[in-house]
Amino acid sequence: MKIYTKTGDKGTTSLIYGSRVSKSDTRVEAYGTCDEANSMIGLALSYLQGEYFPGKEGLQSIFHKIQTVLFHAGAELATPAGKEVKWTLKQADIEELEKTIDEWDASLPQLTNFILPGGHQAGAAFHVARTIVRRSERIAVCLGEEVNPLVLSYLNRLSDFLFVAARYVNMHLGSKEQTLHQE
Repeated sequence: MKIYTKTGDKGTTSLIYGSRVSKSDTRVEAYGTCDEANSMIGLALSYLQGEYFPGKEGLQSIFHKIQTVLFHAGAELATPAGKEVKWTLKQADIEELEKTIDEWDASLPQLTNFILPGGHQAGAAFHVARTIVRRSERIAVCLGEEVNPLVLSYLNRLSDFLFVAARYVNMHLGSKEQTLHQE
């Protein structure tokens, strides 16, 4: 099977089930941005190669599931309204994020100021992934009632999760959080 099909050379792409839309379609933008976020999560995880901290294997396992569910969210966004979605999100997917957010956040220093994105390369990349997920959420909202509400909830919670993950990784790898500059 060839990687290229040439079917998109004139600015259109296929949704799941084959209907063709412009590559500038809001639905394409929404699922494409999920893919972008997923790629950034992969980059963040790659920065953890060669690093060790307690809980690293658990973090990697959690992110494997998150990347799979984020792929499923993109598939939902790529499925035209009224068509069956092959992979669906579940409330349990959101609850798993919340459980881990609560666990990791309890181990972190309490926030008393806004912090600036950064720290270890992995932490900084998780912050970038968080902003990409937020953008995907904003775009998905533009689709209105055509979007499974669980997709919107998942994206919303995932951005919170990524914020906590960045702090968690930075703490475990000894990267001090930077607060806003005080004049």
